Amino acid sequence: MIRPRASTHRFRRRAVRDLAYDRRVSTPPSESRFGTYLESIGVPDIPPRLSPFDPGYDLVTLEAHLDQSARLIEVLKISMACWLIADESVSRAKFAAARARGIPTTTGGGPFEIAVARDRLPTYLDLVADVGASRIECGEGFTDLRARPEDVVRAAADRGLEVQYELGKKHTGAFEAEAMRDLIDLGHRWLAAGAKQLVVEARESAQSVGLFGVDGTLNGAFADELADAFGLDQVVFEAPNKPSQFALLNHFGRDVHLCNVRLEEILRVEIYRRGLHSDSFSQARLAPGR
Repeated sequence: MIRPRASTHRFRRRAVRDLAYDRRVSTPPSESRFGTYLESIGVPDIPPRLSPFDPGYDLVTLEAHLDQSARLIEVLKISMACWLIADESVSRAKFAAARARGIPTTTGGGPFEIAVARDRLPTYLDLVADVGASRIECGEGFTDLRARPEDVVRAAADRGLEVQYELGKKHTGAFEAEAMRDLIDLGHRWLAAGAKQLVVEARESAQSVGLFGVDGTLNGAFADELADAFGLDQVVFEAPNKPSQFALLNHFGRDVHLCNVRLEEILRVEIYRRGLHSDSFSQARLAPGR
């Protein structure tokens, strides 16, 4: 088994900016004047249930969003393969920035699939561990995985990495009824092997893929099947755009875990979740005080 080596890379230091607050300290909601007000109008203190993704933002933009929204983030996805072709010191600094704020990180499923297809999975796992990620996303969105879930999870764990598995293909359209049972069986296999969560594919369009039809309509019955099979803490739904985000929150309420939300959309999604948006204030599952 190949073991990761300690990194010899040094992070580039940014110039210290004159900020009006200590960037290293985030005020807990219980000690915040904002939090006190929100509690008074019936908005609960909700633990992080959002996994946004970085599709290649610059470092300053990423850090600014983490400063603003760290307490709302469950896991940050450093996504696609962008981090592999960007300046290495900048990519490493992104993982370090999340780690400094107590935010776990995961790499996207695409690089995993390509590593498997090119028979470079151990090398890829070494690299992910070396950059300081917390987790990898596994999947078979555009390739087929021959390795057993147990072997993948074990290889990741040997390097201190957790695993999440993505359910669904990228190019075969929306889920069909006859395929749902196979998806659920596959999800149970990965969870039994030690995967922490399952991610439901929706690509960047949330149309004609996974739970979403050709017009972007959510298949609520299939969504319920997945939630019933795995529970809302273990199944995470990709929600890459406003219609998919609002549809899933309207359907499941504030407890649903969403991922692949862009950094600039974090606050919009989270005010919707809390009933602080004009379109969610009247929603029975989301309105404050309900």
